[in-house]
Amino acid sequence: MTNFIPIFPLSLIVYPDEVVNLHIFEPRYKQLITTCYADSKPFGIPAVLQNKLTDFGTLVEIKEIVQIHDNGNMDIVVKGTSVFKILEVINELPDKLYSGAIVNYPANEMQPMYAYLKPILQQIRDLFHLLKVEKQFKKPDETLLSYDVAHHVGLNQEQELSLLGFYKELERIEFLRRHLAQVLPLLQSMDELKEKIKLNGHFKTLKGFNL
Repeated sequence: MTNFIPIFPLSLIVYPDEVVNLHIFEPRYKQLITTCYADSKPFGIPAVLQNKLTDFGTLVEIKEIVQIHDNGNMDIVVKGTSVFKILEVINELPDKLYSGAIVNYPANEMQPMYAYLKPILQQIRDLFHLLKVEKQFKKPDETLLSYDVAHHVGLNQEQELSLLGFYKELERIEFLRRHLAQVLPLLQSMDELKEKIKLNGHFKTLKGFNL
């Protein structure tokens, strides 16, 4: 399917089903939000990476306008729905301050694959433990998608964008697995190093080596 959508480019990767809070302060995007909210229509958040608009983004729907400030700035809540690919950017729209794009929506697998994701979830919890971070996912493990955990594994923005470009759940899970396979050993070695530094200077109880 191909269609036209208004766009709000951001240095932010939004995944399907993700809920995001945004503070809107630019006049063009205040107009975009006002129009989309009044018409109950979604808009697109294409990702900006290294100050360049990328070809990928996520369609979002406005769940709530939480507050409109005295100066017209807005606090809103949006929710990701579909991944899109930009075919053409339309910079100027009649009577509009914001831009738009013609996009299509690649077929995208959105079914949980818990048997494959389960070991990844354990690794993520190991990661949290090493970092001394307490986090809980907002869904039962069996219903989680790779999208639900992707922001919690320390991916950089380029990696998050790469994951957005995978349309099969198994490919996304494999991407996360490879990332964690690199990150966890580094953190574990850092943890061991910290323990060695802490113990330096303490009396040590060590068993002698039998020659």
